[in-house]
Amino acid sequence: TGLLGGPFNPPHAGHRRISLGAIDRLGLDEIWWLVSPGNPLKPAKGMAPLPARFASARRAARRAPIRPTAIEAELGTVYTIDTLRQLVRRFPRRRFVWVMGADNLAHFHLWRDWRSIARTVPIAVVTRPGYYGRALKAPAMGWLRRFVRPAAEARHWTRWSLPSLVLLELAPHPT
Repeated sequence: TGLLGGPFNPPHAGHRRISLGAIDRLGLDEIWWLVSPGNPLKPAKGMAPLPARFASARRAARRAPIRPTAIEAELGTVYTIDTLRQLVRRFPRRRFVWVMGADNLAHFHLWRDWRSIARTVPIAVVTRPGYYGRALKAPAMGWLRRFVRPAAEARHWTRWSLPSLVLLELAPHPT
């Protein structure tokens, strides 16, 4: 199961495209969109209410193996590491991979306990125009670089030891 987190304010064709690309490249059964109540690294101003964002995510995910969820609100988690720890405990038979865009990798070092995130689940980073170069030079990549797996082996992510990271080059969405 892939996990793609974010505010989804609003969800758009790019979210759907990287989700479907990750499903294909990683051989996933499905991907969960973790529609977050908020993001500690982003201002709350301009954020639509969670029920509206969740409903919009459900519409954007129609007819695809994408499952929008507001589980972070249910769990009461704010930080990704806390959400991941609870998901791994709650679903012990399910294997998770964290999916994020290269824009997030560029500032991953600012996330709470980011090394523990990498030690909890494999990470798949999807290229994003304008961010890929910065992502590869990001402070977190100084540590993560030694754990990068070949993209040709992406479908074997469930067998990787942690930490592990794969860089997925997908065609960008035209918008």
